[in-house]
Amino acid sequence: MTQELTRTIWTELAGLDFSISTVDAGGVPTRSLQAGHGDETIVFLHGTSGHLEAFMRNIKPHAERYTVHAIDMLGHGYTGKPNYPYEIPRYRDHLLDYLDAVGIEKAHIGGESLGGWVGGRTAIDNPDRVISLQLLAAGGTVANPEVMERIRTSTRRAVESNDVELTRKRMHLLMHDPANATEELVAVRHTIYQQPDFVANIDNLLSLQDMDTRLRNILTPDQLAQITVPTLVVWGRNNPFGDVPEANAMHQNIPGSELMLFDDCGHWPQHEQADKYNELSLAFLEKHPA
Repeated sequence: MTQELTRTIWTELAGLDFSISTVDAGGVPTRSLQAGHGDETIVFLHGTSGHLEAFMRNIKPHAERYTVHAIDMLGHGYTGKPNYPYEIPRYRDHLLDYLDAVGIEKAHIGGESLGGWVGGRTAIDNPDRVISLQLLAAGGTVANPEVMERIRTSTRRAVESNDVELTRKRMHLLMHDPANATEELVAVRHTIYQQPDFVANIDNLLSLQDMDTRLRNILTPDQLAQITVPTLVVWGRNNPFGDVPEANAMHQNIPGSELMLFDDCGHWPQHEQADKYNELSLAFLEKHPA
């Protein structure tokens, strides 16, 4: 019997020309992976306490047709961590500063969890900068105290301890199949979590898990109705941070949006069902050029 090879970041990117650099985005040093030479650009945005490695299974397929950017968002990963609470307008402004810094007039946005929240806010406030929007298990439309506590507690425990098992549990929480939280991903995230500036910044990073803060940043049905760019909502039926009715409501509130539900999938549809997502995403992007 042939043993299946382990998928790693290097095997996902094998044969692809790419670069990782630090971009000055409005004074915030921003870690950026760039690949591809397409006429149009897609920017991938990760979730709370995440990093650009969330999209390693998606970069190469998209780079065959598009210019691809994946970044560590404000206060995350190896991007700068200014000392203020990270609310959605701050993330939006950082994204716009990044687009300006790299000379992108407008881009397709693919946002997972927090990244979808930021993408949605940007599409509402700055539709001239967004070609299309993908909301991948996106946050920002509900304020569920149980889910918020789960995110806050699991993240804080992993960040404030050097016990890698707590990081492993945090990663397993994202996935329907824990095997998708590879030991490589666990090691990447654990290394990020142990940075002194990341530890010192954890309250700012988790500010959206405070109820009052979340409610003033929430994307209401009326606001979602203002999204005019083509929008694709992708959701896992086993998402631990949001049930399917949340995705249905998002789809119903965004005019003309498309909805796709993935079986056997948790909170990282672009990673857990990468082949299915990549095919879906590329077909959606082709339908909605600039």
